Amino acid sequence: MSQWTVNAPMRLAFDDVTALKVRAIAGSVAILATSEAPALDITRISGQPLTVTHEDGVLTISYEDLTWDGLLEWLRPRNHSAEMTVVVPRDCPAQVGVVAATAVVSGITARTSVKSVSGAITLDGLNGTVDARTVGADVEAQDINGQITFNSVSGDLTLAGGSLDRLDAKTVTGSVTADVHLGKPGNVRVATLSSDVALRLPAQADARVSLRSTSGRLLTEFDCLRSSHAPALHSVNGTLGAGTGHISVTTLSGRVTLLRRAADAAPAPGGPAQSGPAQSGPAQSGPAQGDPAQSGPAQGDPVTGDAGTLAPGGDSTGATGATGATGATGATGATGATGATGQGKADAGRSRSRVRDPWASATDPAPGGSAGAQDDAQTKGETR
Repeated sequence: MSQWTVNAPMRLAFDDVTALKVRAIAGSVAILATSEAPALDITRISGQPLTVTHEDGVLTISYEDLTWDGLLEWLRPRNHSAEMTVVVPRDCPAQVGVVAATAVVSGITARTSVKSVSGAITLDGLNGTVDARTVGADVEAQDINGQITFNSVSGDLTLAGGSLDRLDAKTVTGSVTADVHLGKPGNVRVATLSSDVALRLPAQADARVSLRSTSGRLLTEFDCLRSSHAPALHSVNGTLGAGTGHISVTTLSGRVTLLRRAADAAPAPGGPAQSGPAQSGPAQSGPAQGDPAQSGPAQGDPVTGDAGTLAPGGDSTGATGATGATGATGATGATGATGATGQGKADAGRSRSRVRDPWASATDPAPGGSAGAQDDAQTKGETR
């Protein structure tokens, strides 16, 4: 067994790493898959030194008296912080436990387990089984293929891209937002107490659907689903396609939104929105990009708000009858766009007041006034 006590920035290289275990207090942890030799790079450290051990291929990075079950004991103020990057083989299982440190895991194809108290978690390009458990930390994931288990008290889960064979999410007040493809059979189970749930599925989804809320609102864009309501139960049920998968969402007071992705659209990977001016193009014959007759948002990621959007069954926002309009490219959550119209310029302000993006409505806080409720009443598929 090889062991190091690290109290200053340093780099360690290893012949082989077959499993990784990291436990940290504050700072940052980045775990990256590589085809090169495994290595640990600590760029900053303060407070108590880290203990690094390498035994029988298992690399462990932790503090001497910090255990998996003792993370909560470290919530009291401490000056222990480290910034580290670990590169390991793609098939290396990883276990990460942090208190307030941020954690990033990318490219791993083996089982990944992440625990956090308050440090944000980012998962990118993982294949296999992912287990994420937090107290108040948010989890953002993109291009995940396989199975995800998520448990949280108040942390949110956001998924974009990838294909899931199974999603099992349980939260108290943390919201769940997912824009993914479903594998075979494609099982989704979400249970919350008072938080919102928003799912967007392919137009040709293949699953049995059961949405239930005691007092929250239910909304779906799939016409084949049946809605019903009772004094203490709102529900939406039905079968999409052959019904080989299963989608179950249960909440006490949260609202549930099930949206349909256009047949030719794919979930875009998440990423920060980039600001940029709206673009317009000359009028041409034929429909504008993002046919407004299609249901669901136009191109662009609704989770990150990278592009302008289209309301289902309505006019193109900010460009009624426009040809050559491209939407407000890069504007976060933008609904206005400039472009030529069939009979002159469209009033973008009036369009924004008339047309609402259902995906933005699903992920934004519920309106508090009667005006917002009236707008929601016009949205197709809503169950009161």
